[in-house]
Amino acid sequence: MNKKYDIDIDELTFEMTKKLKFYLAKLVEHKGSDLHIKSGSNIRGRVNGRILSMSKEIISYEDSLILAKELLRTRFQELIDKKNLDFTFKLNEDYRFRVNIFFQVDGVSAVFRAIPTSLPTIESLQLPEVVRSFCNLQRGLVLVTGPTGSGKTTTLAAMINYINKEHPKHIITIEDPVEFVYKDDKSIVNQRAIGQDALSFADSLRAALREDPDVILVGEMRDLETIETAMHAAETGHLVLSTLHTVDAKETIGRILGMFTGNEQNRIKMSLSSTLQGIVSQRLVRTINGGRTAAVEVLVKNSRIENLILEGRDGEIADSLKEGKDVYKCQTFDQSLLDLYASNKISEEEALQNATSRNDLLMDIDYYNADTSRKERNDENKNVNIDRDIIGLKK
Repeated sequence: MNKKYDIDIDELTFEMTKKLKFYLAKLVEHKGSDLHIKSGSNIRGRVNGRILSMSKEIISYEDSLILAKELLRTRFQELIDKKNLDFTFKLNEDYRFRVNIFFQVDGVSAVFRAIPTSLPTIESLQLPEVVRSFCNLQRGLVLVTGPTGSGKTTTLAAMINYINKEHPKHIITIEDPVEFVYKDDKSIVNQRAIGQDALSFADSLRAALREDPDVILVGEMRDLETIETAMHAAETGHLVLSTLHTVDAKETIGRILGMFTGNEQNRIKMSLSSTLQGIVSQRLVRTINGGRTAAVEVLVKNSRIENLILEGRDGEIADSLKEGKDVYKCQTFDQSLLDLYASNKISEEEALQNATSRNDLLMDIDYYNADTSRKERNDENKNVNIDRDIIGLKK
């Protein structure tokens, strides 16, 4: 083994860890989401979606290795072997961090994602009310989708938190790594971390079926085996919650079906159409006050959605969501963005930048603005008539 990779715990001073904690506290103070440490560069943080410099000091190659040794200790050899490693780091009683540490051409880098100890709620995240109905389901598959950093894990945490507080269930979570930690309330919650408590998502999901679960959370459906096992679990009477890195409901359904070969398509379409209960897709958008909030597309299973999946007509899913808003509480991203604009949470420019169909949303915004102006004029006219009545001038 190369001497630079040797580790003697007794020789570690943990000065780099002290420096790390200082910057993590600074990140929390500024309500940031991620801290980036890179050998050969300065420390940076992501605040409200933007990468900002947090120091002028350059982290040397040697210091990055020392930090890795201090953080990992006896697991440092695992980093050497695997070249990257996931784990959690506790700053204090209020904040933990999901960490990915990895080798890159200039040395070692690490990204720390903030995880508040206080559990999120459906209310605090301002999620659509229909998300609560997904938590009350007895069986089926519910997916939360979106790009990295869009809040998928936080939304799932709010759902598990709700189930734990409201229903006497056995909940099993399979995560890589465990982020939010739950204490048993009305439910029993068993949490398993890949690598530490389980070998893989697929293996631990198969084992979960023998552990009397009511609800199974799968951190991510990464491969064909995990997807098929999750669908089997949903078919056999369990509520399965999971995530996919897909941008919307249409792509989510296409991604799942596309994982299977042609001769399996009919079987998978039948299975997915019967087990899929809902999809919550998220995009973080910048608010007028400088923060961020989620624009949310929601698919709720109904007979039309079921038929569209069976018949492979995924191109019609967006129209189905748009038309089902009042009856089924579905909604498209553009409808969500319009609602956020109408409630004065985001600007017109921000809404259009994040739209699925910019032209269609622009027409909807123009119609909304015109309708609002018309109502304001009517209200002004009513007030004038009321004033005339009061002073006896109305003819």
